[in-house]
Amino acid sequence: MASSSTIRRDWALDFDVDDVVRSQSADPESVRAHRPKFIELSERALADGLNLIEPVVLMRQLPVATSRHNRVMLANGSHLTGPLITEHLGGAHEVVVMLCTIGDKLGRKAVAESDTNLSYAFALDAVGSAAVHALSAAACNQVEQDATSAGLQTSLPLSPGMEDWGVDPGQREVFSIIDPEEIGVVVSPTLEMRPLKSVTAIIGVGADIATKGAICDYCGLRDTCRQKIV
Repeated sequence: MASSSTIRRDWALDFDVDDVVRSQSADPESVRAHRPKFIELSERALADGLNLIEPVVLMRQLPVATSRHNRVMLANGSHLTGPLITEHLGGAHEVVVMLCTIGDKLGRKAVAESDTNLSYAFALDAVGSAAVHALSAAACNQVEQDATSAGLQTSLPLSPGMEDWGVDPGQREVFSIIDPEEIGVVVSPTLEMRPLKSVTAIIGVGADIATKGAICDYCGLRDTCRQKIV
């Protein structure tokens, strides 16, 4: 595939009110039984928030030049480092680097509501969290489908902040490969992204890549996260 960046905006996001509830660190089944007004507020936030989501994914796919000593070198001279990287991308022929964001309209709405209706603002923020999670999943699924169609395999999606691949250097490495400003994302000196509901990920593609474990196995929140994949 070409090494130039691609931008896609036509995403159908698959998430519902239960995902919004989980993004508020609550269990949907328990909340439905004991706090019906919480569900009603989350449903209202979801209905309002859907109109404010502007999903977009920036993606770049590059050949792997070499992989050794906890470092994957890409054909354009950039690199990805750390034991997590070589564990999962060591057999990759190419690496897909992506940035997903839902824009800032929903975030601005949540901030505007926070002065007068904090619970609703929190629910709107949770809609944003669920939406960007769904967007990232959709983008990763598309990469996997494209690879499968070509007779190839994919690694687990890896994101800066996972165990053995910290936010720094992870985000710096990602943004040496793709330019976040192409889709309106600004990165601060401390590597915080704005809009806040933005995530980065990388996926290895190759003929013989062994998928090791699940994404949540490499996350520091795996014992408490409501979004855990089982």
